[in-house]
Amino acid sequence: MLSPRHVRPHSSSYPYSLELDDFQFVESGGILDATAIGDEFATVEEEEPLIYRDPSSHTPPPGRELNSTDQRLVPSVLPQRKNNWRQSPQYRPAGHLIAIMEKVKDSKVARIVNKLAVSSEPGLTNAQLMLTNYDLKPVEPERRQWGAWNFVGFWISDSFNINTWMISSSMVTNGLSWWQSWICVWLGYSIAACFICMTGRIGATYHISFPVVSRASFGIWGSLWPVFNRAAMACIWYGVQSWIGGECVTLMIRSIWTSYENVPNSLPASSGTNTRDFASFFIFWVCSLPAIWFPVHKIRHLFTAKSYFVPPAGIAFFIWAIVRAHGIGPIVHQPSTASGSKLGWGIVQGVMSSIANFATLVVNDPDFARFARKPRDAFWSQLITIPVGFAVTSFIGIIVSSSSAVIYGEPIWNPLNLLSYFLVNPNTGDTANGPARFGVFIISFAFALAQLGTNIAANSVSAGTDMTALLPRYLNIRRGGYICAAVGLAMNPWNLLSTSNNFTTYLSAYSVFLSSIAGVIICDYYVVRRGYYEIRDLYSARKSSPYYFTFGFHWRGYTAYICGILINIVGFVGAIGKPVPKGAMYIYNLNFFCGFIVSSGTYYILTKISPIPACSEQWMEVGDEIRNVSVAYGAEGYQGDSQSGSGDEYAVKGDEEHAAGVTEREFKNNF
Repeated sequence: MLSPRHVRPHSSSYPYSLELDDFQFVESGGILDATAIGDEFATVEEEEPLIYRDPSSHTPPPGRELNSTDQRLVPSVLPQRKNNWRQSPQYRPAGHLIAIMEKVKDSKVARIVNKLAVSSEPGLTNAQLMLTNYDLKPVEPERRQWGAWNFVGFWISDSFNINTWMISSSMVTNGLSWWQSWICVWLGYSIAACFICMTGRIGATYHISFPVVSRASFGIWGSLWPVFNRAAMACIWYGVQSWIGGECVTLMIRSIWTSYENVPNSLPASSGTNTRDFASFFIFWVCSLPAIWFPVHKIRHLFTAKSYFVPPAGIAFFIWAIVRAHGIGPIVHQPSTASGSKLGWGIVQGVMSSIANFATLVVNDPDFARFARKPRDAFWSQLITIPVGFAVTSFIGIIVSSSSAVIYGEPIWNPLNLLSYFLVNPNTGDTANGPARFGVFIISFAFALAQLGTNIAANSVSAGTDMTALLPRYLNIRRGGYICAAVGLAMNPWNLLSTSNNFTTYLSAYSVFLSSIAGVIICDYYVVRRGYYEIRDLYSARKSSPYYFTFGFHWRGYTAYICGILINIVGFVGAIGKPVPKGAMYIYNLNFFCGFIVSSGTYYILTKISPIPACSEQWMEVGDEIRNVSVAYGAEGYQGDSQSGSGDEYAVKGDEEHAAGVTEREFKNNF
């Protein structure tokens, strides 16, 4: 005879416990099955009783009692049946809890909250509903639509943005020649591409996003802190990049209506901006909203279109500047002004600035790579395209700025400022003619499109994915993307840019924190676990999960993470303007490498001293066997082909039916 049971439905639409008379008990092949009214799948779990039956009573309950520990609940095919047997005195709710729960679940607030919930797999417990939803689950084959050329288009389009255009300016101003700065760009982005491919392979192999990947090295609940860090920075960067996009919109409008430059200002001086700039920013912000709507596996078309339109516009700008200067300008003939150790550290800083520009993308590349058709599609395409695309864009920026030194007497590294000069000559005050204004419009539009693509790739999708992991019951990537856009507007990015000259230093220095996260994740996957993940346990809140560690936090991962930050923290303080020892600044000049090496090395040592579970003694990536993964506790395995690893058998769940005979509800990425 079973002890009293708590019957819980395996459905997100039933957040509260059902009573025993909400289920029917029928004979099926000699095994008693409990059938939930309403065709919902439920399991019987050992928990504290909500229904109490007096053991001294000889009155049997209606139907049959549960008398097998492996009973299951199957979809109901019987008509709904009403009964009042719970009113019998021998069946009493414990502490009137059932009555209270019924009142709560029937309340208006509960109904509204239920409607706000996003789609999730049936059969999840409340704890699992905090770990997974449709956007966090491993990507099924139907959504793996990113081929190798999609990644090529993605990185070509991403390389053409204002930050990349100006990347060589700081190196030239630090005393490097143009060719020395260009070598730094090649070297820095080649190293960044290696890091991108290392994190991207995890997503492309197991088809999981960064928040899920981080659970293996930081713990089921401990992963929320690095995820929150990445989401917060993505929201801030979204606002900053949108403000730069607004400057592109200003140039576009000025090329059509030159009077837009003199729009009367109705905003107070304390606002930090003016009516014209805010209107342009708001136009760009509003025009960006439709791009957030599309799911990630569809948004690849935006990057493909951008890769066809933006690079030709940049090449046109390149040719236009050379023609107006009647040559490539003096910068390409200018030798380096630095020598000795200053030249050496200038090269080091140039390489590190290129890597720092990629710090956020190194961490969140699994968010895109998980949609790859196969791991190879996300490897060579990224490894080759990243250094080539960014080096070509930087070269164009160098030559155009060199040409501007001939035209206006000084090098202009910001392409938007140079386009503004093309529109209205600052020396003579003459306005450009019709064809020149049209050219400024097209190139400004290309830069605006470049900013949009960069904002979606590096900020919106990343923030949306991270927020999904923070509150998966009610947030998906789409909702998270719109929250990111709202925060980017509410933060008033113009105030940050106008009140602090070191704002970009703060953001760039954040690579210190991201490098430590990347170090722990990469060491955990490639060195400690040797490519082996137990996917279902990454969505499990059970203490027996190999990724639960201590209260859901992995102390080894956090210790390594903190050590990677501490090595750079003094130099970080110096980077924001505080006096620090010179040696600390030398260490900070290698911030990404120092953070990565220290965090990964510390993690490896700690796992050797105190080994962790779910590791393989040989290289073993079992991600190719994943199809449609069911992470509900009631599903003991995946159906289909199986792959053995570390003593655990994994099988693949097909699209048709659940092992218990339950057809899953169709997942829809509803808003």
